[in-house]
Amino acid sequence: MSEQQYEKYYVPAQSPWPFVGAVALFLIAVGAGNFVIESTKGKDGYGGWILVAGLAVLLFMLVGWFRDQIEESMTGMHSSQLGRSYRQGMSWFIFSEVMFFAAFFGALFYARMIAVPWLGGSSNNAMTNEVLWPGFEAMWPLVKTPDGTTTEAMGWYGLPLINTVILLISSVTAHFAHVALEEGKRKQLTLFLGLTILLGIGFLTLQVEEYVHAYREMGLMLTSGVYGNTFFMLTGFHGLHVTLGTILLIVMFFRVLKGHFNKDNQFAFQAASWYWHFVDVVWVLLFIFVYIL
Repeated sequence: MSEQQYEKYYVPAQSPWPFVGAVALFLIAVGAGNFVIESTKGKDGYGGWILVAGLAVLLFMLVGWFRDQIEESMTGMHSSQLGRSYRQGMSWFIFSEVMFFAAFFGALFYARMIAVPWLGGSSNNAMTNEVLWPGFEAMWPLVKTPDGTTTEAMGWYGLPLINTVILLISSVTAHFAHVALEEGKRKQLTLFLGLTILLGIGFLTLQVEEYVHAYREMGLMLTSGVYGNTFFMLTGFHGLHVTLGTILLIVMFFRVLKGHFNKDNQFAFQAASWYWHFVDVVWVLLFIFVYIL
């Protein structure tokens, strides 16, 4: 009887990086929460330092984990079966991100279509308006909260529109970079990938400028009622995802410069491309439901 041949499946050794990543995320969550509370109350504290420490640990984790993964890939330890496992894992990760943003869009829908109209006395809630907040006017964006706090709504024109165009163009350049990789055109790959990274950095720069404008000139803050809450939570978390996507693309860029990837071994590049297209789609939805409608 001939010996049956099986495809190899590489099982890596135990890794410390998931634990290090969990510690980093814990520090980021604690630091960010305390930093927001301290900022809104005008107090000095350790929230900012804890946040910085968490980001430093996260960066350390990413460098170490990426290094190990790249070494495994370039030394031929991966197989087609492992590649399928990676694709399934990345697909589930993006699905979890879809659910993450779906929760925030759901909160926006509830506040806009249910909670605010109820406070204004719609349906059978006339007593809510008369007893709790008499004279409260239901509107969206809610620029005047029930307690009388006023702010301005962020328009869709100007920086938000520019950022939308930037991200849409970056999605096109990312696609062309992937096509160039498939066709073995390394110069075009480097060019279009570099352009995508620059567009991502440009988006983040303009978003910071938008936030500064909102805080200093419009009075639109995280504490500006439910409108300020939903605006900064949705756009802020999206900005965090754009930051992560840009970091992934930068890693891919340096790997391309070192001659990594070809049409048969490119999943890391493909995964970064999937993620970038995902954050682009989320921004289009944000632009429609947060800025325009």
